[in-house]
Amino acid sequence: MKNDRKKELIRSAKFLLFSVSAGLIELAAFSLLNELTSWSYWPCYLIALVLSVLWNFTLNRRFTFQSAGNVPVAMAKVFAFYCVFTPLSTIGGNFLAEDLGWNEYLVTAINMVVNFALEFLYQRFFVFRDSIDSNAAAQKKKEQEQA
Repeated sequence: MKNDRKKELIRSAKFLLFSVSAGLIELAAFSLLNELTSWSYWPCYLIALVLSVLWNFTLNRRFTFQSAGNVPVAMAKVFAFYCVFTPLSTIGGNFLAEDLGWNEYLVTAINMVVNFALEFLYQRFFVFRDSIDSNAAAQKKKEQEQA
């Protein structure tokens, strides 16, 4: 039981670190697009979000959840999440930034925090629920622990 809690704490820390790296990618892409183009908030945010999602999914699948599950199925589940999250965060963010005059970077940061929390829960308990610790690296570690 104690070992399981430690594993989940480590899993959560990995997810946080990879999410921070994805957040840096999102902020860098958003900043470049926001500052170097005359585009409104939503295309800058949307492009930056897609880049960070691809990065985050790839790293978390391999290292955080150590899943050997079907990649297209997992990606489809993540795509379903973003079919809901993206329009809500894009429309909401655009409303806050363009209509209410909120700072674009504050709006993006708020979206990123909400995304982090919801995506961890979604991936942990839905996307990778049945395939956690099933890849070769996880199996090798399990064998070493049993020896």
